[in-house]
Amino acid sequence: MDTYWGYHLMLDCSECDLASMTNADNVRFFVKDLVSSINMIAVGETWIERTAIGIPDKEGFSIYQLIVTSNISAHFVDEPRQIYLDVFSCKEFDQAIVKEVVVKYFNPYKIKTNFIIRNAD
Repeated sequence: MDTYWGYHLMLDCSECDLASMTNADNVRFFVKDLVSSINMIAVGETWIERTAIGIPDKEGFSIYQLIVTSNISAHFVDEPRQIYLDVFSCKEFDQAIVKEVVVKYFNPYKIKTNFIIRNAD
């Protein structure tokens, strides 16, 4: 029998809607919607911070949301309009729903997907 500890979805999103990805309220609503849509439970509030200020190819929001079964994190890069999202959980979740929520809030032109099953054994 295959064993696992967790599931790790990584989405690399390009040509996202700049106004949406630079709006802190929209980013906060996105995280709350994502947590709810994949049936997770948030622990505390979402941490959202502008990072890499003054570094054009890196500047944007970084987010972190602790969930009961692990975490959701992302970095939004304004100038190239890219989002790098990680959803990691020991509870299974629907990858398609994660993508649907990303499209709903940021309308990326392309989403590159990486998915791994984590297991230390």
